[in-house]
Amino acid sequence: MVEAIRVEGLEKKYVTKDRIGLFKSRKKVIRALKGVFFKVERGEILSLLGPNGAGKTTTIKILATILIPDSGTAYINGYDILRERDKVRTQIGVTFSVERGFYPRLTGFENLVYFGMLQHLSRSEAKRRAREMLEIVDLSRDAHRLFDEYSLGMKAKLALARAMLHDPPILMLDEPTIGLDPVAAKNIRNLLLTLRERGKTILLTTHNMSEADTLSDHIAMINGGEIVAYGTPEELKARLNKLQIISITLQSKGRDPRVFLMDIGSIIRVSENSGVSVVKIGCKKGEEMDVLYMALRKLRESGFNLLRVEVESPTLEDVFVEVARGEFKKTS
Repeated sequence: MVEAIRVEGLEKKYVTKDRIGLFKSRKKVIRALKGVFFKVERGEILSLLGPNGAGKTTTIKILATILIPDSGTAYINGYDILRERDKVRTQIGVTFSVERGFYPRLTGFENLVYFGMLQHLSRSEAKRRAREMLEIVDLSRDAHRLFDEYSLGMKAKLALARAMLHDPPILMLDEPTIGLDPVAAKNIRNLLLTLRERGKTILLTTHNMSEADTLSDHIAMINGGEIVAYGTPEELKARLNKLQIISITLQSKGRDPRVFLMDIGSIIRVSENSGVSVVKIGCKKGEEMDVLYMALRKLRESGFNLLRVEVESPTLEDVFVEVARGEFKKTS
């Protein structure tokens, strides 16, 4: 396959200040990217995943020629982001916020026509493309409503329409479903799959692991400014196959079950909702029955009412947690 995006050794530092006392501060250097390498094949969806502050948005901004890296470069359909910025911009459509940059007192259609003309389309061509994009994102019926009246889901669709106005082969979408209700988010995901079927290449950031698992052909996981893992969702989950995940659902009644399980396995996470907690414990393959026996005994002795017990294979969310904790070994 041919590479749509090739990233070679991107590095980026930010200089900020830490306040010391009321009137003093000291310079602080933050290394946002520490030599990032990855690739995206044409016609695929690649998700760039990582915890907050890992370097995802900085990477997207550099690829979109909004930021200049301190070192390294990248190629967008063969064009160098540093030496051929104007050509790069013809190849990409970018969204960073579903609300940013639009004019609230213009309609969705008027906004798209305006941005189309900024992309050097004639007025008639901008209108034609605006109608096409509104049809694709299912906003034709709301084309002449003010942007200010759009729901968050409608704004997300319009942002995607704006990114596609000049028919770029590559889309870079920074958390396009953040804050959307389940129906609106599903509509955006279905649209992304349709765009991939039409040959678009999509670089996506998201914190929704189920979304990444469903959409992605490949995933690049970034932590601390470095790519620590790259592969298909199944390949990444297979790297945790040395682990088994014990899932225990119980009535917590305001108590934290972690307090009673400190010496048993590795607690990956605990979620709680309306007095019911789900505890996820990681352990080595072959040790799951021993860990399960000890965990259940401790919880029963501590007065918890157990509702459900399962032994699961690792999920992409488990991989993400290991990355965020710095316990996922970097790909060689």
